Amino acid sequence: MSAQVNKSTILIVDDDPVQRRILQAAIENMGYKTWCCKNGEAAIDALSGPHSSDIDAMVLDLMMPGIDGHGVLKFMREQGINKPTIVQTAQGGMDTAVKAMRAGAFDFVIKPVSPDRLKSSLCDALKIEAVKSTPKKQSIEATFNRANTQKMIASTDTMNRVAELVKRAANSDIPVLIEGESGTGKELIAKSIQASSDRANKPLVIVNCGAIPENLVESILFGHEKGAFTGATEKHTGKFVEANGGTLFLDEIGELPLSTQVKILRAIQEGEVEPVGSSTSRKVNIRLISATNRDLIAAVRENRFREDLYYRLNVFPILVPPLRNRRGDIRDLAEHFIARHNASQQGFAAQAISDAAIHLLERYDWPGNIRQLENTIFRAMVLCDRLTLDLQDFQHIAAQVDLPAATHQQSQIQAVNAPELAPNYPIGRSDVDIAPSDFDTELSNIDNLMLENDGHIRPLVEIERLAIKHAITHYNGQMSEVARRLGIGRSTLYRKLKEFGIEPETLVE
Repeated sequence: MSAQVNKSTILIVDDDPVQRRILQAAIENMGYKTWCCKNGEAAIDALSGPHSSDIDAMVLDLMMPGIDGHGVLKFMREQGINKPTIVQTAQGGMDTAVKAMRAGAFDFVIKPVSPDRLKSSLCDALKIEAVKSTPKKQSIEATFNRANTQKMIASTDTMNRVAELVKRAANSDIPVLIEGESGTGKELIAKSIQASSDRANKPLVIVNCGAIPENLVESILFGHEKGAFTGATEKHTGKFVEANGGTLFLDEIGELPLSTQVKILRAIQEGEVEPVGSSTSRKVNIRLISATNRDLIAAVRENRFREDLYYRLNVFPILVPPLRNRRGDIRDLAEHFIARHNASQQGFAAQAISDAAIHLLERYDWPGNIRQLENTIFRAMVLCDRLTLDLQDFQHIAAQVDLPAATHQQSQIQAVNAPELAPNYPIGRSDVDIAPSDFDTELSNIDNLMLENDGHIRPLVEIERLAIKHAITHYNGQMSEVARRLGIGRSTLYRKLKEFGIEPETLVE
């Protein structure tokens, strides 16, 4: 019986023609349409071409010559291309997969992937995309957003200080420079300043400087006259003029070319802008807020950013800490996102999150900061059919943190069997290279494992050491099996070997 035809199109990217054909047959058998690319270059062409909107999801090989899977993910991130991507690899280890997940991949699988595992991942990815494109409950969302758009979650001391600076900045029109990693909420802080200022009822114009092509920066910021350059068929006012009387937020200002920085400096000093192709200037009255995820001081030293402009912008600096430095806010943030998504979408079952799940989220470093946390909560809510989000809803996070309980659950999926090497373990060694040696006779029976010679119970740390040695003997040095049976990750196992003084070399016959 043939699979029901699905309108979704899956882009398959793999340099191995045999693997491409196998994946194509398996995915088409699931009812999807396919589009195959033989390398990263072809994938980028497909993702940026005129038919990119036909692509609903992608299965991407990480290890390819030329532009590899990581390069494709980087291109997608830089261009703002959001396609759920399932990465696959037969080389590298868990750290390779984790790197891909942090770069924006939806899931990862180990070659050769079973059709059932791939089908489950594709279904989840497409389900989330379908929810994202579903029309929202406008009236409820509008009410919720009016009350919460400028809400800052600030329960930790570091964020309380930021909130205090926001209040002070709102009381004047001085330029503000917001510094912080991507995803830390710099735009929210800019909106909070504007909403609490005297210009609250005036325009707030937001410009992402890093997303503007270099040859169009001046035109977009300052405007242009009709016929000023090829393609300028109409007059354009520019963002500075659009923000006149209100607030202009220049996000990622460190990305601006030096030639544009000169004109911005003049606009700040003189309060006027000159459109491209015009011989006259126009006065503007704006409140300028800028933001960057770069070290502008270093950029000044390297002559990539004008020193005079830096001091003009950095009159009132606000440093936003990364999420890993404000873990105490994670519970409040998670609950806030759950409430917000329930207010804006229909059909979510999850209304709360368990303490165990919060503990897991607090153990993760969140390289994508608050934006990544919100996406993670949204993904979990889409896939969860229970009232409370729990550990099982965050397996992709559990795979990246050292939490035994979560790692035990993650061991139920194929990805946990990927080779994961501790930093100090010699790269290139596989499990078959590790064989048991003659351990102490104390492992001969359970009494020797649990009891000292005087009949008293051994300390827990000693029992753990002996248990690991016994497991290595019992499973003939197969370290993946040892870690799985002990309910810990491989990185944890190798770390404990080091802590207990069991050097890898001593395990080789």
